[in-house]
Amino acid sequence: MPQNITITGARENNLRDVSLTIPKGKITVFTGVSGSGKSSIVFDTVAVESQRQLNGTFSSFIRSFLPKYERPHVDGIDDLSVAVVVDQKPIGGNVRSTVGTMTDIYSVIRVLFSRHGVPSAGAATAYSFNDPSGMCAVCDGVGRVVALDIDRAIDWSKSLDEGALLLPGLSVNSWEWSLYAESGHFDRTKPLGEYTDEERELLLHGGDFKVRIEVKSGAVDMRYEGIVSRFTRLFLKRDTANLSEKRKAAAARFTVERLCEACGGARLNEAALASRIGGLSIADHTRMEVADLVEVLGRIDDPVATPIAAAARERLERLVGIGLGYLSLDRETTTLSGGEGQRLKMVRHLGSSLTGLTFIFDEPSVGLHPRDVGRLNDLLVRLRDKGNTVLVVEHDPDVMAIADHIVDMGPKAGTDGGQVVYEGPVDRLREADTLTGRCLRRRTPVKESFRFPADWLPVTGAALHNLKGIDVRFPTGVLTAVTGVAGSGKSTLISEVFTAAYPEAIVIDQGAITASSRSTPASYLGIMDTVRKIFAKENGVAPGLFSFNSSGACGECSGRGLIYTDLAFMDPVTTTCHACEGRRFHDDVLRHTVRGRSIVDVLDMTAAVAMEFFEDKALLRKLRTLNDVGLTYLTLGQPLSSLSGGERQRIKLATQLHRTGSVYVLDEPTTGLHMADVDTLVALLDRLVDAGNSVICVEHNMDVVKRADWVIDLGPDGGKHGGEIVFEGTPRQLLEHPKSFTAEYLRRELERALLPA
Repeated sequence: MPQNITITGARENNLRDVSLTIPKGKITVFTGVSGSGKSSIVFDTVAVESQRQLNGTFSSFIRSFLPKYERPHVDGIDDLSVAVVVDQKPIGGNVRSTVGTMTDIYSVIRVLFSRHGVPSAGAATAYSFNDPSGMCAVCDGVGRVVALDIDRAIDWSKSLDEGALLLPGLSVNSWEWSLYAESGHFDRTKPLGEYTDEERELLLHGGDFKVRIEVKSGAVDMRYEGIVSRFTRLFLKRDTANLSEKRKAAAARFTVERLCEACGGARLNEAALASRIGGLSIADHTRMEVADLVEVLGRIDDPVATPIAAAARERLERLVGIGLGYLSLDRETTTLSGGEGQRLKMVRHLGSSLTGLTFIFDEPSVGLHPRDVGRLNDLLVRLRDKGNTVLVVEHDPDVMAIADHIVDMGPKAGTDGGQVVYEGPVDRLREADTLTGRCLRRRTPVKESFRFPADWLPVTGAALHNLKGIDVRFPTGVLTAVTGVAGSGKSTLISEVFTAAYPEAIVIDQGAITASSRSTPASYLGIMDTVRKIFAKENGVAPGLFSFNSSGACGECSGRGLIYTDLAFMDPVTTTCHACEGRRFHDDVLRHTVRGRSIVDVLDMTAAVAMEFFEDKALLRKLRTLNDVGLTYLTLGQPLSSLSGGERQRIKLATQLHRTGSVYVLDEPTTGLHMADVDTLVALLDRLVDAGNSVICVEHNMDVVKRADWVIDLGPDGGKHGGEIVFEGTPRQLLEHPKSFTAEYLRRELERALLPA
């Protein structure tokens, strides 16, 4: 039986004819700086080819429903096994998708209640908020209702003639406004705040009569409809997909979302909520933290119910084991972080008895406190020991430490990367002359001197989610790290409470960039308009000629540079456009140049080269921001959709630089960054502070904590055991704290620094 996956001549993205042997049945960690080619090998080559070949085993009918993969640019991949990809892409779903439904644990709980709940509501579907037999009839199983906010919809100080009705379509003299003004039931000149109770009820909720309205085609009799009834029908009780975005946005300004009064947010109808086990309803069970629910289900002692409860406990214990015991089953998946989502996906595979698979993970340590990385490692080892191959793209040295095999990509990023610079055991990597090897040998101490706060930004009585009414002060003019284990309340405190109290803060979170295949670093930074004007002025033509989204676009590919052909159940084919040869522009555009360079030449320039080519001061200032965040290797025309997560976050930061006196809030800015990139990031944050700004980072990376001026540590643990301020002070003072998990791991880092390199 083959013992290795063999890759020959991989050329996907920036890979430079890479040939590689990956041992089967082992944990192989791929490392290297952002943009070095790790994901191109693991995801774009190995994973894509495995899934492409697997899909090819199904009938043409089945294949027509499956995702379609193109063959990667590689000479050959031999001895592949079926790949299971566990990535950081958002779980997706909608308001009906919860932790319980995603993990299928809620299905087991529903069966438990259908067999053991008293009084029983019926079959398992009677306890489902996604089934008509179980959902609350008022909110349709969502738990919340969107209603018209009357005080936003009406200016009570004005009359109908003065424009008291503020809703879309009800401007004065419109035919819809005439429904009320011409009804004969209201004084058009009287302020609506002076209406009697009867008049107000008629205006808002309507009556059974018709109103004659004059329109262009003549007079028509229309059924009278109250303002609330009309708005609900037009915007809340219909499919709004056909409404214009402008109209939908206008309507959204007048609505408010409230907890459903009928079910109290539990999503279920009265029959389902009346059913009890041990005095608790099914909603009570789903609201508990997972760790507490394990204990509650352990108390069930019934011949029929015990095996069902045991099945639920087994799955719940996996969540606890992976560090997600602070979640509840009713938590919506759309509110989970990328790291939480990835760990939930892992749990789904841990109960599988399948072996011989290739599990592929994308930085699974993201969002994990160092305390919880050990739990993650245990899970990776368990998957390997069951007979699977585990491939991990990772930057965390603690995850690298459990690898049987390391592949280090580099030597740098972009066109300077795409090569294997080291492969072998992790111990020898520490001795290797690669960027990763040098970083592993590096020892970073806690800095000796700290900036003194210029002032303080207080937050008092913070009680959102699991925060326990805490008071905390954030220093200005310094670099602050907000730390704590997952679920301790960091993101709630910073991303929700602090930003609500100080809305002027510049927030750079992990949300996706609005990017498409047509978005580029140049367009995102806002320099393309300037570039087009330079070309237009030099050549005496219209600026639109130098846009592949406008008149300059190649007619064959519409400015994409590629022709995509969907072959139904066969693999799709993407070919370079023969007309423009992938340049996106038609030939006439290329005749117009600036100092001998066409617009295509400029878009192929790296930011570093472009800074030498252009002279416009505003344009150069924006280009330098890419240098500040370490992205000068990107080309101006590279699709943003092709950037790694670390690159996307840094280009976001680039658009917000060079301000003074601002408060920057960053949510785990080291996400996806190599150890060398973390140095670049912290140096940038230091420059921001030195320029007169305040920087607040939610962070787990100990190198950032060591170099911060102030630390706010939350905990002591996650969920209901968190939400408190454990520590406030300098990193050096944190070292002395006896109970903080962050202090414990900071001490471990420094003890490791004392060992010989």
